[in-house]
Amino acid sequence: MELNVIGAKPLSVSDEVFGGEFKQALVHQVVVAYQAGGRAGTKAQLSRGELSGTTKKFKKQKGGGARHGDYRAPIFVGGGVTFAAKPRSYEQKVNRKAYRVAIRSILAELNRQDRLKVVEGFGIEAPKTKSMMAKLAELQVSGRVLLVSEDANEALYLAARNIPYLHVVDVMALNPVNLVGSDHIVLTVDAVKKIEEWLA
Repeated sequence: MELNVIGAKPLSVSDEVFGGEFKQALVHQVVVAYQAGGRAGTKAQLSRGELSGTTKKFKKQKGGGARHGDYRAPIFVGGGVTFAAKPRSYEQKVNRKAYRVAIRSILAELNRQDRLKVVEGFGIEAPKTKSMMAKLAELQVSGRVLLVSEDANEALYLAARNIPYLHVVDVMALNPVNLVGSDHIVLTVDAVKKIEEWLA
């Protein structure tokens, strides 16, 4: 199949990478796993057995209402937590092959929805926000935009950083979350070739 390149001749690409079917269940699984892997999992609370303080019974057993042992019981302010949270990992295992299939599936669906645009290059040589705004207007993209370059340089990053909802990444930083969460994806020709090598 071919991808239209703005201002140049069409680019021949693999049907497998940019023309496959959309596998919603797999994409959902991979997106959830990716987000779960980013969770810190550092929450920690103390159970009643881990609190410092006396375990002496503070009142007599009978005649005073409810029967209590010590002030470290979860019912009291400052007491231990009943099911205390402990540091844990939220990581979910996703096979490398399944991850690549999910990325291919997302790219193919973006292409079908005309949310994927390909350019020869961004042509941003100086870190000027004005230049980037003009480029976006020329490409007719809006909303959450992801610019993908084969090797995003500093000028490109600096030109984009003051524009809301605009992100610049290189091919190695592509992930399912920023692909799914973008209204438009703009790729350079070299980035497309690099993605094909990665996902083929």
